[in-house]
Parts: sequence; C-alpha cells; structure tokens
Amino acid sequence: MSDVESTLARIQTHKGVLGIIVLSHEGITLRSTLDDALTKQYADMIPSLAALARNMVRDLDPQNDLEFLRVRSQKHEIMVSSTPEFVLIVIQAEVKE
Repeated sequence: MSDVESTLARIQTHKGVLGIIVLSHEGITLRSTLDDALTKQYADMIPSLAALARNMVRDLDPQNDLEFLRVRSQKHEIMVSSTPEFVLIVIQAEVKE
C-alpha cells in the first residue's frame, strides 16, 4: 500500500469520518471515498469557499496564507487542507461527546 493510500485509510478510521476527497487544484477528483454525486457536489463548492477564505487571509496580511479551513454545521464538519500538489477535503459527522 502506498503512503497516500495508507494515510487515507488512517484518516478514514477516525471516529465520525464520512468521506475523504482528494482534488487537484484544477478541480479534478484524484481520489474519493464518497459516491460520485456527493463527490461532485463537494468538489464543486468547497474549493471556491477555500479560495475566498485564502483571499481574506491575504487581504488582512499579504505575508500570510491559508493552510487549513474548518467549517462546522449542525450535522457535519468539513476540513480542507491545501498543499501545492492537491486539496484534501474530509467530511466528518458531528461527534457527540
């Protein structure tokens, strides 16, 4: 198993993780554990939200950059990490303590 596959498998085992999507910066799905329709929905919306957040951070401080974005709703938590090579999106169900 490659390093990427083992990392995705490790993330998938965390409590509440519903799915993982790996996108290129061009919006091409490289890997996904979700069905095609849900993958497309997240892949179409999340990168633009991350771009808006990145622009806001840069507007506040041009020397700074967005590394991680976390959005929590009543049902889910969406975590986005962007690297120079790809965008990682993890969707997690609300974990009750």
